[in-house]
Amino acid sequence: MKAPVHLNALRAFEASARHQSFSAAAIELHVTPAAVGQLVRTLEEWLGTPVFLRNNSGRARLVPTEAAERALSEIRAGFDRLALGLERLKEGAASGVLTVTVSPAFAAKWLLPRIDGFHTAWPDTDLRLDTSLRGVDFVAQRVDIGVRYGTGSWPRLAADKLMDEEVYLVCSPKLLVEPGRLQTPADLSWETLIDDLSMDGHSGFPTWDSWLQKAGVIEVATKRGMRINNSAAVLQAAIDGLGIALARSVMARDDLAAGRLVRLFPEINYASELAYYVVYRPECASLPKLIAFRDWIIGAANAG
Repeated sequence: MKAPVHLNALRAFEASARHQSFSAAAIELHVTPAAVGQLVRTLEEWLGTPVFLRNNSGRARLVPTEAAERALSEIRAGFDRLALGLERLKEGAASGVLTVTVSPAFAAKWLLPRIDGFHTAWPDTDLRLDTSLRGVDFVAQRVDIGVRYGTGSWPRLAADKLMDEEVYLVCSPKLLVEPGRLQTPADLSWETLIDDLSMDGHSGFPTWDSWLQKAGVIEVATKRGMRINNSAAVLQAAIDGLGIALARSVMARDDLAAGRLVRLFPEINYASELAYYVVYRPECASLPKLIAFRDWIIGAANAG
């Protein structure tokens, strides 16, 4: 004999038996008492036998028959197992492949050094990193979530702020071995300036000219030096002692902590107008694997 396909009817029967009332069961199931009664009758028609004892008037006393009473414990256990199965499905939806788009520099300098934390928390989720400086079509390229740097507004994408940023000057510690070198911002006139072109032309992105203006220095020429279109490469050039870099704080954080770079003129604070955002399609916001990554990366950012 085939298993019953009338799960709604079984739920109506179980709730009615537990509450001893069609009306109370209807409130729990968010339907009308008449609908509950019809579902129970559908179950009885499928079984070919009543599930409740009835008096001569045909009205249900909502006392289960002996056979129905014996079956109730198994039915309730079955619903418990179904609920557990749904939880497993929900957990499973967080597994599989998660495609994340980030810039190459953000991947190298911030995400990859921390990504082991996500793998530990979600070992069944395989990450596919799409690293590109160009804009990505989330639908066409099947991207689940990403991190973008900007003002927080991108067409057809929801954006949750991840991190603010400031810019400051950094250099290799070996440049400071010479006594008296780089004592004031004006001393930059004698140094090679490393310029980050990764956001060149983007309104609000700090430049050497704007930093020097903030520092009150006007005689330093900014058109000479080294120009690189990758923030990670800018920092590596500075680590190698090739010059002074105008660094983005999120990118430089780990190099400063490790002593590979030192910050110059820390008394000069320059907050960027741009910030990092977690971005995703609004219609995908409830996907468990997306929620898992979003919550993890926000937590990692808050932890530093």
